[in-house]
Amino acid sequence: MVRIALVMHGSAMLYEVAIASEIFGVDRSELSPTGTWYDLVVCTADGAPHPWLAHLPTTSYAEIAAVDTVVVPSSDDFDDNPDPGLLEALADAHRNGTRIASLCTGAFVLAASGVLDGKAATTHWMYADDLARRYPQVDVRPDVLYIDEGDVLTSAGKTAALDLCLHMVRRDLGAAAANGIARRLVVPAHRKGGQAQFITPPAEPRTPHGLAPTFEWARARLDQPLTVRDLAGHANLSTRQLARRMQAELQTGPLDWLHHQRIARAQELLERTDASVDQIATSCGMGTATTLRRHFHRALGVTPTAYRATFRPD
Repeated sequence: MVRIALVMHGSAMLYEVAIASEIFGVDRSELSPTGTWYDLVVCTADGAPHPWLAHLPTTSYAEIAAVDTVVVPSSDDFDDNPDPGLLEALADAHRNGTRIASLCTGAFVLAASGVLDGKAATTHWMYADDLARRYPQVDVRPDVLYIDEGDVLTSAGKTAALDLCLHMVRRDLGAAAANGIARRLVVPAHRKGGQAQFITPPAEPRTPHGLAPTFEWARARLDQPLTVRDLAGHANLSTRQLARRMQAELQTGPLDWLHHQRIARAQELLERTDASVDQIATSCGMGTATTLRRHFHRALGVTPTAYRATFRPD
């Protein structure tokens, strides 16, 4: 039986806590090949029961050293310095070989303890840049649903916590157990693609004398074979000047910008229209459905058809 400590730190968030307690705290031993399930204990700073999980056994952070796996839920306050006792307990558990997982922004707690040093990790895409800035020793990857480094696991934003918890069940008890839980929760046992498909494209800076008119001109002509020379000509710049300006204003080059616009147009058409993939490929300047599928999957980790099924299910 795998013993799991669910850490209720001071800024823990209810949604991810509920996911972890539903997966690991409800006895589903009939799904397990061993006939046993997880033994979940709640860890609070002083060992007092937490009102959200008063029905579960509770102990202090000291218990972290005595379990097989530690789960750290998301945090809603990154500026709230985690309890030093918690950070020390997590670091000690990691050194002793305990498996440690964070859900969503719980990665900030793991990073503060040093557990993520030198490892790949993810978190909610809205806070990935902040995690990378605060902890440059962590290899932050914002485009995946979860990362399994063996002894350290991290999940992306919100419902990706469920993806990671099901993955842990799959690792511990097999695919049949994970699939059985997924059916009962009426969710996919494994979601295709990564977090990239949910990321909102960043707004482009707009200045009175910037490149906004050229960007709008190009967006209105994405179905045409635009070139860097075309963009530069509209902006009354040389191709080198355009590249320098775009790098300074957008941190990207003209070709990459144009490619991203074509993918964004394809996303919009998949979400809002019934156009076929072939028609969308023509409308966004990808030429053929085959080309669109290749570039779309490379950018977002899913096919156009799977993307439409997710964001336009009707």
